[in-house]
Amino acid sequence: MEVTALLDGVPRQRGPVAVAAAKIPRPAPRPWLLLPTPAGTPVTFAYAAILALTSFFAAHVGPALLYTVHQDSSTDVAHLLRTPVFVLLASALWIAGGLLSPFFFAFVLVLTALERRIGGARTILVFLAGHVLATLATEVPVGLAVLAGRLPDTSLHRLDYGISFGVAAGTGALCGLLTPWLRWPLLALVVWSLVTDLMALQDPMTDWGHLIALAIGTALWPTVRRWSRQAERTPARATA
Repeated sequence: MEVTALLDGVPRQRGPVAVAAAKIPRPAPRPWLLLPTPAGTPVTFAYAAILALTSFFAAHVGPALLYTVHQDSSTDVAHLLRTPVFVLLASALWIAGGLLSPFFFAFVLVLTALERRIGGARTILVFLAGHVLATLATEVPVGLAVLAGRLPDTSLHRLDYGISFGVAAGTGALCGLLTPWLRWPLLALVVWSLVTDLMALQDPMTDWGHLIALAIGTALWPTVRRWSRQAERTPARATA
């Protein structure tokens, strides 16, 4: 039997066509995935909506009422001693500077990216880790300094609220999930920005808190990477 007869049942391969068929098409860019949506990132979407409402409230009430509300939500030493759980949660419902604050834009981008990679509940855990631990790391020394007579008693009532510590921790954690060519430039840019703020000496305690929160986020790299791998093995949710 001729060899050609044995090859009759083998489909002929046309060089250029076969190569083209073997190529996997690249997914089209979807920039809207950078923003939270009710279906794709419900936790971030809901949290951003709450922040929008509290910012609207802050922009339309009198200064005396706003100061009272902020003071009742403040994580200063006096409130941490009396109602620690309440103020740690309530302080994270406000944005220092309102919706035009850079931290709000960072909040939207960072928490959206984290939630798409590790899920909503774990994203909030990262946020709260930075918010709570960085707050305690900055306020406890203030309380000790007041006891030692190094700071006046008024330092116990220093107004302290906002989402910036949680955002800094989320940024640090997100860097661990990015490719190296994006991870290290972003991390270097954030560190440079925070160190520059610290050197300006406008609000050293808060600026130290941002650096501490960023360090907390980077310390979570092994954890968030494990969470990301677990999320990849679960059925993909519909994104919208």
